Amino acid sequence: VQLVESGGGSAQAGGSLRLSCAASGAARSIECMGWFRQVTGKEREVVAAIDTGDGSTYYLNSVEGRFTISHDNAKNTLYLQMNDLKPDDTAVYYCAAGPWRDDFVRTGKGAHAWGQGTQVTVS
Repeated sequence: VQLVESGGGSAQAGGSLRLSCAASGAARSIECMGWFRQVTGKEREVVAAIDTGDGSTYYLNSVEGRFTISHDNAKNTLYLQMNDLKPDDTAVYYCAAGPWRDDFVRTGKGAHAWGQGTQVTVS
């Protein structure tokens, strides 16, 4: 599986951005996809994850209600709509594919593939 992200950039606090992650290869075998973020010097943290089969979702507490994760099965593309952005959302955002398991959903451990990362900067 190969993952290619797009849509990062800069926004003012309170603004919105949408990230996309296109999957190719054995995309139909993916159980779960997620968005993770990392700030230099800090541990990677999950932002949101989605079960591509039944649509179940998981969100980091601090983004719930502001961010929405979705997956278009026909296009094999993952999205993250980010609204009401805050400076603390500044990070490199990565998409990942993996099993619908607690360790992957919460930490990214056991991921089958990672995207290249896209910078999101909120000022």
